[in-house]
Amino acid sequence: MKGIERENMIKQTVIAIGLSLSATTAAFGQEPIIQDHFKEVINQKPYHVEVCSNVSTGGDKSGDMLKGAIIGGIIGNNVGNIENGGALGAVIGGMLGHNNSNAQPSTQRRCRTEIRYNEERQTIYSHSTIKFVSGGKYYTLKFKK
Repeated sequence: MKGIERENMIKQTVIAIGLSLSATTAAFGQEPIIQDHFKEVINQKPYHVEVCSNVSTGGDKSGDMLKGAIIGGIIGNNVGNIENGGALGAVIGGMLGHNNSNAQPSTQRRCRTEIRYNEERQTIYSHSTIKFVSGGKYYTLKFKK
């Protein structure tokens, strides 16, 4: 409530100053000039759009290579008395699994939703100024209606 009372008091003071100055400046031949000032604001309104694109996917052969390495490691550990037979079998099995893989590169369509904005320009009231002369000095006061 105090804020409203203060605002009304400021408005009344500005009006009183303007009226009293108009009386004093009339004697000097200059009327006070009250001017409204405006500013431009941009209002953004969101909207959703679905954006799709084709994405190339390489044929992933790592799964087949891993299976070959596991099987080769098991076989290498169980065949003969070869030192590091499991490691040798895993390497050979991984190579065979990779070479015999039938994974092929392909193209997939992927879509996603994006938020975009329409912009609307609007001119709105900013403030007002009163210009006057008092005692031979020029003054400018800024206020809101």
